Amino acid sequence: MNKEFLIENVLGRKGKGESPEATEILNRLRKTEVDRPVVYIGAGTCGLGAGAGKVLKAIEQYIRDHNLQMDVIQVGCIGLCSAEPLMDVKLPGKNRISFRNMNAKGATAILENILEEKLPEDHILGQIGQPGQEEWKDVPQLKDHFFFAPQKRLVLENCGLIDPVCIEEYIAQGGYQALLNTLRTMDPAEVCGLIEKSGLRGRGGGGFPTGLKWKMANANQTDQKYLVCNADEGDPGAFMDRAVIEGDPHKLIEGMAIGAYAIGASKAYVYIRAEYPLAIERLDKAIKKAKEYGLLGENIFGSGFNLELVIKKGAGAFVCGEETALLHSIEGRRGMPRPRPPYPSDSGLFGKPTIINNVETFSNVAGIINRGADWFSNMGTEKSKGTKVFALSGRIANTGLVEIPMGTTVRDIIYKIAGGLSGEKKFKAVQMGGPSGGCVTEENLDIQIDYDSLLSVGAMMGSGGMVVMDESTCMVDVAMYFMDFIQRESCGKCIPCREGTRRMLEILESITTKPTNGHDTLHRFKGITQLEKLGDTIKDTSLCGLGNSAPNPVLSTLRWFRDEYETHVFERTCPAGVCQNLRLFSIDVDKCTGCTACVRKCPTNAIIGARKKPHFIVEDKCISCGSCLETCKFDAIVVS
Repeated sequence: MNKEFLIENVLGRKGKGESPEATEILNRLRKTEVDRPVVYIGAGTCGLGAGAGKVLKAIEQYIRDHNLQMDVIQVGCIGLCSAEPLMDVKLPGKNRISFRNMNAKGATAILENILEEKLPEDHILGQIGQPGQEEWKDVPQLKDHFFFAPQKRLVLENCGLIDPVCIEEYIAQGGYQALLNTLRTMDPAEVCGLIEKSGLRGRGGGGFPTGLKWKMANANQTDQKYLVCNADEGDPGAFMDRAVIEGDPHKLIEGMAIGAYAIGASKAYVYIRAEYPLAIERLDKAIKKAKEYGLLGENIFGSGFNLELVIKKGAGAFVCGEETALLHSIEGRRGMPRPRPPYPSDSGLFGKPTIINNVETFSNVAGIINRGADWFSNMGTEKSKGTKVFALSGRIANTGLVEIPMGTTVRDIIYKIAGGLSGEKKFKAVQMGGPSGGCVTEENLDIQIDYDSLLSVGAMMGSGGMVVMDESTCMVDVAMYFMDFIQRESCGKCIPCREGTRRMLEILESITTKPTNGHDTLHRFKGITQLEKLGDTIKDTSLCGLGNSAPNPVLSTLRWFRDEYETHVFERTCPAGVCQNLRLFSIDVDKCTGCTACVRKCPTNAIIGARKKPHFIVEDKCISCGSCLETCKFDAIVVS
């Protein structure tokens, strides 16, 4: 009944408003009013990884054992990953209430008590206010929680709150109204103009104006055009696209449908990495439901607009995040970038005009159509409008997914939303933009989040990964990690990227390895100056954007932490104690018993001494493998 009713009375009313009958049904779909208890389990990838699957099974078993009439709904991630597994309970007439850090035993105990309206002393995260529902006494509102209060959730507004594969619930929240209003009242050029006026820029890294890109494709007159969503997020520490698709796939579908209409495309692709099985499963179900409701396919709601939406699984190559390599992969070819021009808006997929945007960009579109360009452009800074989703990870108290207005400072994200650092050590830097980005240091923490400000300090917005590091982190090691990643992921097509990144990695490895002869210090110092020259050359001469940005992590750490590089070179030590090959091993003669266990384990015969007498380590022979440290039972090995 819901399908026919929603099509006729909600989607088909052409802006006439809700009838009383429709309002009643929509409130039930929105779960504002329920006639029996509802349990929500945060079953995104992060929740399942934290044990939500066990909680889900325990709750379902409890319901069967007690013969209860109760609904159990799996939702996506609400963003506070550090509190997973999450469980919400909605009782008839009462606000929905959220509980954190659940396990199987604790969840069933809470459920047993809350059915009698008894609350536990701990595990309460907050209540979600709903119109006409009774509040829980002495329970704070979830929206006032320090993690959520500074956020402005547009892309993430439904994530963790609605059933991601239930199209009826998405429609009840106002979903697909933007698409239908677009088809009924706007021509493609008007849509492009509205998106351009809003100031929406691509959220995938470069920040190119979305409306302008759409206009260029719209102006091309051809028999076939394509729209592509780049969901191939490969940056270490980034999980925004995955979480959005797992939590609200219909928002992406609606935004893509509007974009396809705006440029005149009849076929669209979602290019998503195969390592996201849950996101793919939920997106596939959402696409099938949208087809069933006539929101995809032929002659959508009698408008004459046709759209086929296809999921294309990527094989996990980082280079396929670059748009031209991505198009090659969809075509069945090896994912390698090609020179531009021509740009994809002129000649893209199969040689036809093509527009590529990422998940977050498309997920902003419906809100702009519904609320207007001025609504969106009034948020953010002069050149960076709206909000931005970030994945917070690293040495912070609360890891997770946040959406903040452009212009928010990095300091506010780390210390207000994330709750500061997780340990006793001091803040050192935050890596932004992944392998293509750079570091923001303590002296720059008050910089605003926008495209231009971050570039001024050697970082970049990127897709939205933020990895927070404390003083236990070695910045030379961080640079080497990203350079190793880039070097392995380089497609190898152009020499600057293929050979240049390899040489940069070799220099970093030499800096973090103990010298073996007297000339090494000068050689290693020259390596630092070569890093800068190599980095500039790679940036200027690489074929694609990934190659152009490949040296950024090295150049950024050199800029802000040059003293660490020099310590590695001249003092041959790692201040953070991370670089194992620079560790200095010695023996405390007062503790050494001369048992010779370490002598037998040393692979380079670097330990000398007579049996039952104190032993010594020959520094020039020691390779800092640590086998002596693992072997010694008397704590006689000293590491510095």
